[in-house]
Amino acid sequence: MEELVGLREGSSGKPVTLQELWGPCPRIRRGIRGGLEWLKERLFRAREDWYFLVALGVLMALISYAMNFAIGRVVRAHKWLYREVGDGHLLRYLSWTVYPVALLSFSSGFSQSITPFSGGSGLPELKTMLSGVVLENYLDIKNFGAKVVGLSCTLATGSTIFLGKVGPFVHLSVMISAYLGRVRAKAVGDTEVRGTRKSPFETRRGSELVLKPGFCFPQSKAKEVEMLSAAAAVGVATVFAAPFSGVLFSIEVMSSHFSVWNYWRGFFAATCGAFMFRLLAVFNSEQETITSIYKTRFRVDVPFDLPEIFFFVALGFICGILSCVYLFCQRNFLRFIKTNRYTSKLLATSKPSYAALVALVLASVTYPPGVGRFMASRLSMAEHLHSLFDNNSWALMTRNASPPWPAEPDPQNLWFEWYHPRFTIFGTLAFFLIMKFWMLILATTIPMPAGYFMPIFIIGAAIGRLLGEALSVAFPEGIVAGGEVYPIMPGGYALAGAAAFSGAVTHTISTALLAFELTGQIVHALPVLMAVLAANVISQNLQPSFYDGTIMAKKLPYLPWIRGRQIGSYPVTVEHFMNSNLTTLAKDMPLEEVVKVVTSTDVSQYPLVETRESQTLVGIVERTHLVQALQTQPASWAPGQERFLQDILAGGCPTQPVTLQLSPDTSLYQLKKAISTLINPPAPK
Repeated sequence: MEELVGLREGSSGKPVTLQELWGPCPRIRRGIRGGLEWLKERLFRAREDWYFLVALGVLMALISYAMNFAIGRVVRAHKWLYREVGDGHLLRYLSWTVYPVALLSFSSGFSQSITPFSGGSGLPELKTMLSGVVLENYLDIKNFGAKVVGLSCTLATGSTIFLGKVGPFVHLSVMISAYLGRVRAKAVGDTEVRGTRKSPFETRRGSELVLKPGFCFPQSKAKEVEMLSAAAAVGVATVFAAPFSGVLFSIEVMSSHFSVWNYWRGFFAATCGAFMFRLLAVFNSEQETITSIYKTRFRVDVPFDLPEIFFFVALGFICGILSCVYLFCQRNFLRFIKTNRYTSKLLATSKPSYAALVALVLASVTYPPGVGRFMASRLSMAEHLHSLFDNNSWALMTRNASPPWPAEPDPQNLWFEWYHPRFTIFGTLAFFLIMKFWMLILATTIPMPAGYFMPIFIIGAAIGRLLGEALSVAFPEGIVAGGEVYPIMPGGYALAGAAAFSGAVTHTISTALLAFELTGQIVHALPVLMAVLAANVISQNLQPSFYDGTIMAKKLPYLPWIRGRQIGSYPVTVEHFMNSNLTTLAKDMPLEEVVKVVTSTDVSQYPLVETRESQTLVGIVERTHLVQALQTQPASWAPGQERFLQDILAGGCPTQPVTLQLSPDTSLYQLKKAISTLINPPAPK
């Protein structure tokens, strides 16, 4: 049935439907509809990334805050259960251990049942992907739910298992970025392609071209790398509310070659995420205003004396040496777990059982009335940092006093948890370092979503605190400089130790800036930076970073950095590594010889050269395509007629063009730069 039509008063005579004629406020509705269409076209313009970066930052801030909120409730429930079970050691032990065992078992089982890509930190795989290697299904949105649930259960165990969220959250941010990128590509394809020339993926509707259902234009590789790099910065920024160090840390850790053109994207998205993350804390009345997460109260006028610079540099060398020991032990223990007959079988058949077994060991060690009494096991990871950054000297405060061990941690005196009459402050700090050293190595072998940066940061803070307490005892009145005496602040050494040890383990310098953004002070900028540099001098020359070591242990297809720093490494050329025993096909090669080469070899690809004399590489021919082309050729030709390979290539046999050519005289450094530029092409001007 045709619709009834009428004429609108004052119109030019164009008929309209009665529904539109008698509908309420037709002009307003048409204006709103037109405004929405204009907004849609503006939002999904192909070259506008602002809305994408804002959405990414705000969304990841909401997810991070929601996870922290839920995890905090679960941790408080665990503490309440531990208090309410009574004084019986058996019930208290069970309440302390069963909780993390159940959570870790569920985390490992749930995440591994959804996808095996959700386990671990995720940063080594992301680093491999940003170098140009394609890892199938690693950024699928189905991994997001497995990672969120598994990571939440891991963090809900608190300091019992002693793991963080930085690495997995970067993975989550990159997955969201990839998903938003697909949505964006689909929206752009639906609005931008209309009116262009027809392609096999288009159909005609009236006078305009539209996409066929189910098709969306793929994003370019350069655009994808740009957005994934920005997402990595957002992941760090929404964990620590540190946009500057988030961008620099993501560049140092994951980018083999970074384009300055993409610099603003990382900063803009990270700033949006960090601002939203801290704003949510203010809205929830957790903070009075936007402040740093671990705010310190260091002396500002004279934070350190000039002779202390020597001790900060010495602390950097100590952290560098200890980081090498940690990296060596962690990498070899991970290989041992994978090659050992019993552990490899357990990991292959029942990952939750392995997670439960490791969780039981770690929880038993941290049981507060037992060994955990000597390692401040009742403190959360945030409380560990708050106490270690204390600017007072615990050794001097306990010299003539013995503070009692409170029934519950005192928020105003968290340092009481580090004191024991038999061990003293030095004994508990040293014991904490020794125990957490091997416990963290053991925890990294559990196949579940977990981050390892925050534990390393806390261990470094404990190293610095131990040195600072020793200096405060050696110089109780401070170091005299210029006639003035200022007491030594062990908290400053804890800050430098945290930045130096974490920077040495990850081979980054941006951890110094991260320490400043976390604490909200920059008075120790020079000594902290010097400590970080000293630690990296030791670590980078002796051991690969934590993420590079994991890449090697997992045998991921990643092109490592050239480790040689000596002048003699620069003349090394690719000729030393080239394979000259290759079977090539020339365009002027007769088909009889081509058939002999194909039948006598079993390689999947053949290098294609211009002529047999010049040997100039022009492309690559797939064996399957070449065999199909040869089979379609007639069995015999006219007498005297000779066919060549170029004839069947011109007939439709596909070849792959060569995007990068090397000469034997190309140096390894030039090769590395060429590959990085090929993977991350510069943005068009």
